[in-house]
Amino acid sequence: MISRRSALGLFALAVTAAAPIGSAMALDYPTRPVKWVIGYPPGGATDIIGRLIGQRLSERLGQQFVIENKPGAGNNIATESVINAEPDGYTLLFINPANYINASLYANLKFNVIRDIAPIASFNRVPNVMTVNKDVPAKTVAEFIAYVKANPGKVNLASSGNGTSVHLSGEMFMAMTGAKMTHVPYRGAAPALTDLIGGQVQVIFDNMPSVLQHIKSGTLRALAVTSTQRSPQLPDTPILADAVPGYEASALFGMGAPKDTPKEIIAKLNAEVNAILAEPAIKARLIELGGEPLIQTPEQFGKDIVAETEKWRKVVEGAGLKVE
Repeated sequence: MISRRSALGLFALAVTAAAPIGSAMALDYPTRPVKWVIGYPPGGATDIIGRLIGQRLSERLGQQFVIENKPGAGNNIATESVINAEPDGYTLLFINPANYINASLYANLKFNVIRDIAPIASFNRVPNVMTVNKDVPAKTVAEFIAYVKANPGKVNLASSGNGTSVHLSGEMFMAMTGAKMTHVPYRGAAPALTDLIGGQVQVIFDNMPSVLQHIKSGTLRALAVTSTQRSPQLPDTPILADAVPGYEASALFGMGAPKDTPKEIIAKLNAEVNAILAEPAIKARLIELGGEPLIQTPEQFGKDIVAETEKWRKVVEGAGLKVE
């Protein structure tokens, strides 16, 4: 017969043996390469940030963080592939504005990012830039609003595609100002900017990394940045909210995993990403790409995802947009 003292001792041993399983998993993680899925082709802002942070994660954790570019269906193919992956920390998602917008833009999504993706860490917020053809007479946002209203049907709003943050930033502007323009979607920012330079379209609310070189060269003119603070990259350019109170549109980037991924792994990745974001060289590069590092807990990033999803839902529904 086992004595009460022996039984208690065995129980304590069992608890001690069982308790560190999750912690041990995080301590050992990763023991093999990690796949990080990005829903866009190589070369864009999303891919550049992913490779920058992925390389440092590989160096710090001793296993390769392999970028898998999986474009298609407005980022939905990449997102769904991660949601359906094993929740073991070896398949991650690069979270970007499409994840917030598509929740209301697509009528028949098979997933819900807020429900099905566990937030790990944010990276940064990158503003869009309200940019006009240099022949547009308006030099300020207020002048541009007056110009659009004085020329109904004559001002074209370019975007990098229907339902993108570039498109919806323009839709938000029209809704908040009553300055109605004709939306002209393109297959990507490059052809949109070519036509903006050529004068076929008059304005775009483009991501800062792709439009910045044209602004600095004088080919195009920036009227405002869409963030709540001025950008270090364009310190003399005002924020759009100065002319349109309450306006804010920025691209929030981060990392997520399938919803049942162990919390210990999420915590370890969060700590590693935040340490990388604090490195001077990484901080400087992210600022070059348009936004300072955004160091947060998984819970704080999760709240931002909910807030972004709700913000863009109002814009999508207000503009009557829907993709089947």
